[in-house]
Amino acid sequence: MANGGPVQHGYPHLETVRAAVTALYRRLSRDTIETFSVSVPPADVAFCDTDDLHLGAQRVAREIVRHFRLPDARLIVGFREMTHAANVELAAGPEYFVELNDRFRTHRGDIGAALAHEVAHVYLHRLDLAFPTTAQNEILTDTATAYLGAGWLLLDAYREDGVSSQKLGYLTPEEFGYVLAKRALLFGEDPSLWFTSPQAYAAYAKGSDLARRDGQQPPLTGAGWAGRRRYAHDRRHAGAGADAVAPTAGYSFAPDSGGRLRVCFPCPTCHQRIRVPVRGRVRARCGLCRTVLECDT
Repeated sequence: MANGGPVQHGYPHLETVRAAVTALYRRLSRDTIETFSVSVPPADVAFCDTDDLHLGAQRVAREIVRHFRLPDARLIVGFREMTHAANVELAAGPEYFVELNDRFRTHRGDIGAALAHEVAHVYLHRLDLAFPTTAQNEILTDTATAYLGAGWLLLDAYREDGVSSQKLGYLTPEEFGYVLAKRALLFGEDPSLWFTSPQAYAAYAKGSDLARRDGQQPPLTGAGWAGRRRYAHDRRHAGAGADAVAPTAGYSFAPDSGGRLRVCFPCPTCHQRIRVPVRGRVRARCGLCRTVLECDT
């Protein structure tokens, strides 16, 4: 939790974020992810200053548990002085003890954001889905929270001005915006309608630009003129046997067992890599997320 300190910006965790999206599709399937097509509604996690602190926190926790389809999980929420925003004890269940930072006693509107991250921890724990390191695992948890419909709360908790700042979670604001925009492209849902923080709206707009560019890279037909020209150049050199693909291109060429040239590139939805023949217009279907892609190879 950044509380008054500097807030990191940009996309330093983008590779891990994309790997997390792929991991969600591999573990859950497209059908399960589609059951999360509706985000947590603002009204369900609203917290007024006149609400009882502990009863209100338990109510919000139950709503987020319900959103994550964990009907038998019970969260016991307490408050204490601590460095991090929150902590959950990942035991066998069905009861899970969650501690929230004492700061939330007076910042009750952000309790839902803190609980969303902790409930996502429980959800991933039950799925037995984890990354190798603690840092990567926290990125996975933030990504899952956002992609499965509760992470807009975390981005909305981000506030920053000339004298103060607050940010919850391990993703940067722009990375939260990126994951939320990927979700919006999938489900046609606009989370920016729920933002109360102007800084959250700006971060979402920046993340959305990057998310849209994922679908505008060659060999996809939505690629721009410059990308298509670079792709044609790399394809010619690959066909001649040269290794001319730039590391930042995102695609690579290699012959198949019969010597025919194929191009490999990431799916713009789930980031699973796809291989298709180099033969002009091709319609490809991602085997992981089932997205149909129009390509000009």
